[in-house]
Amino acid sequence: MDIYINGKTADITLETEKTIGDLLSGVEIWLRSSGCRLNGLEIDGEPVAGEDISSVFSRDLEGMGAVNIKVCPRSELALDALCEARGFLDACARGEGPENIAGLWRASPAASFLEDENTRLFRDIDAVFGPGKTEKAENIIPLVDERIRELINPEEELGRIESLVTGIAERLEELPLDIQTGKDGRAAETVNGFSAVAEKLFRLFYLIQAQGQDLSGILVESSPVYDFLGEFSAALKELLAAYEGRDVVLVGDLAEYELAPRLRSFYGALKVPA
Repeated sequence: MDIYINGKTADITLETEKTIGDLLSGVEIWLRSSGCRLNGLEIDGEPVAGEDISSVFSRDLEGMGAVNIKVCPRSELALDALCEARGFLDACARGEGPENIAGLWRASPAASFLEDENTRLFRDIDAVFGPGKTEKAENIIPLVDERIRELINPEEELGRIESLVTGIAERLEELPLDIQTGKDGRAAETVNGFSAVAEKLFRLFYLIQAQGQDLSGILVESSPVYDFLGEFSAALKELLAAYEGRDVVLVGDLAEYELAPRLRSFYGALKVPA
């Protein structure tokens, strides 16, 4: 049997795989590492749409002549999903009742993709249309637009947020004093804002990589970038845990002496890759 990926011969050797499901399970490991997602299938020239693939999982490979596995970059699928979601939100913002859109939204490929790939954003959008309708479209559209900008041009989006990074780093340095002086609201805003900015930088790093610019060799504070990311993520989790536990001393030390300078260093290394 011949195996192809997007019409090109794939270097895949069958070992214990007996069914289409077995074959696709093995391919899924490669898909995750390459930033792609299964998007369709052809068996002996007959197309199987993406939403119908599960129906052929049990088919035996024996006797098949050719299988063509269609894949697509996750970023491309994400952009399509976000643009489709934006259309639903636009309709709601123009005055069409969310109850008229809810069924179409929940049955859409955009909702299915986002529910699998970005649960938090899916919930934000779904709150506009879902039971209770607890959110307004006008509040969610900027979040969707931000993600669209990231996918279209992550390097340009990186340049847009320099003042945001600088501002949140300064807020981190002020966090110990805010906590000590009882400014709990401002402290909570700082912690949440820092978490959001850090997550955005992580996203932009991986998106820039996915679009062909190799950042794996850059150094951040003299450390290889992936080592730095591991340490940065660990420190971020430690900060959130210390804040929830009201450990004021540890929160202050982490925010002022570790995370604020690391945030600046990471942003600087991404903006001007070595």
